[in-house]
Amino acid sequence: MSHEYPRLFSVVENGSVTTPAGFKAGGLHCGLKKTTRHDLGAIVSEVPAAAAGVYTTNVFQAAPLKVTRDSIGQDGRLQAVLVNSGNANACTGKQGEADAYEMRSRFAEAIGVKADDVAVASTGVIGENLKMDRVRSGIDGLPGRLLGSREGSDDFCQAILTTDLVQKMVCVKLVVDGRDVLIAGAAKGSGMIHPNMATMLGFVTTDALIGSEALQQLLREATNLTFNMITVDGDTSTNDMLVAMANGLAGNRELTPQHPDWAAFASALRYVCEVLAKAIARDGEGATKLVEVQVRGAESDASAAAIAKTVIGSSLVKSAIFGADANWGRIIAAVGRAGQPVNPETVDIRLGTILTLEQSRPIAFDEEEALEYLKGETVVITVDLHMAGGEAVAWGCDLTYDYVRINAAYRT
Repeated sequence: MSHEYPRLFSVVENGSVTTPAGFKAGGLHCGLKKTTRHDLGAIVSEVPAAAAGVYTTNVFQAAPLKVTRDSIGQDGRLQAVLVNSGNANACTGKQGEADAYEMRSRFAEAIGVKADDVAVASTGVIGENLKMDRVRSGIDGLPGRLLGSREGSDDFCQAILTTDLVQKMVCVKLVVDGRDVLIAGAAKGSGMIHPNMATMLGFVTTDALIGSEALQQLLREATNLTFNMITVDGDTSTNDMLVAMANGLAGNRELTPQHPDWAAFASALRYVCEVLAKAIARDGEGATKLVEVQVRGAESDASAAAIAKTVIGSSLVKSAIFGADANWGRIIAAVGRAGQPVNPETVDIRLGTILTLEQSRPIAFDEEEALEYLKGETVVITVDLHMAGGEAVAWGCDLTYDYVRINAAYRT
């Protein structure tokens, strides 16, 4: 029951955040990480862009979030976003806030834009002050590394990674007013993934002409259906942020809900967010499988979403998937504790196409067939409540020994 996208756009092979017109990106190693992998990066638009942002709901919000809210809140525009990894700049008090604002102003000066046209994002260890001498040196060298090519995007994507194993990028093309419009995205996320927004850093670039308020509306809607429907470990981070920039260089008429191509643009944006969200779930720390939970027949879409997220977030379900154990009892138990209306007499559960529970009664199924299915890289769990028309999809991963190993030594 994954969302079916109408053929209103096409995927751009090898596309990246620099594929939309007018965007450059880059990254370098400034010394925040112990490895030599890039740890400071940026995306820059050649002109100011309409901007939108969605942020973590964690009470302890990192200093960069305040800076980015401030920047977008000034006039709904951004021209650049500066990101560091290796240090979250969270729970660092007034000094952390001052450091985040200094990052904004120093990078703005380095690329010749207004300070409040720059967003700042950070990811990494919580509770440590930034080594600002290294950050300053990195910022000074970053403008020369900005490229309007896949190389620049690759460098940026490397700069935002923490425990991620792979870079996460996607780009699509659609036609608006007879002109090609591109939407691209990049994200990082592997651990502390249980969004009440999107527990990760995500960046969307587009050359479409659209106002900040309209972009904010679409970004929030897309987030609720994608990034807000993934989980790895049940932890929502202090630094989660999704920022979109639309610079208008495609030359279309401004997109509004009344525009004939509004639905196509909205669908393409949701697709970009869904691809990135699923990539984060698949790259969960220690994960070996992408797990998709489809819930249908619920009292409402919101109810279905709550049930899907409860199932996908269950440590027992995730452990069973890792062990290729067709233990539907763990699934039905998660459904029952989701706090949503459920008729205990009408629930069906499938693992892939294998029916394991019908009308809340166990039925005979081929255990060997189920074992082979659960050994695959993607596992789909379908729960049909047979109550009404509500439906939702959530994504996550299995829970493995490596997850504990990675997080037992995160700071070392």
